[in-house]
Amino acid sequence: MQNPSIAALADEVRRRDPHLATTRLLLIDGPAGSGKTTLAGRLGKALDAQVVHGDDIYEGWSGLDTMWPTLGEQILEPLARGEEASFAAWDWHASRRGAVIDVPATPFLIIEGVGVAQRAARPFASLVLYVEAPWSERLRRGIQRDGEAMRDDWERWQVLELIHHDVQQTRAGSHIEIDGTAPIPDA
Repeated sequence: MQNPSIAALADEVRRRDPHLATTRLLLIDGPAGSGKTTLAGRLGKALDAQVVHGDDIYEGWSGLDTMWPTLGEQILEPLARGEEASFAAWDWHASRRGAVIDVPATPFLIIEGVGVAQRAARPFASLVLYVEAPWSERLRRGIQRDGEAMRDDWERWQVLELIHHDVQQTRAGSHIEIDGTAPIPDA
């Protein structure tokens, strides 16, 4: 599979209708370590869009299935009503909510992370991307980023995300699949 370019993905988002009042939402989902954050950063620059990270939404390693109150009720639903949104980001070191992140109504918004394209979120999205990479590569990337001491957490998380994506039918609900191990050209 050859990945579309950043320019082509940005153009695809621009062509889509907004589902959050006047904001076009791009959801980037897929398993941890697949390349979602890197892709979101590149698309954020191309679209001049705010990028909200799932890591700020989850309530720690067990927060995958309880993210809707923050994702839906505090971000998506207010924006869909044409209101400003904000939420308190999860502080992983203190194990509690911390700094407030404002999410203003803008032409484009990107939310990336495992579980962000769950069934309840997809109707708000103009475009849903699913990024995939082999399990061994994702684990390698995670350990490289977070350190060997986090291996057990990563392995537990990979089981939880597999179940979550299966139940939510995330891949089937996406518009475009991205190979997280293949190049994504700029143009």
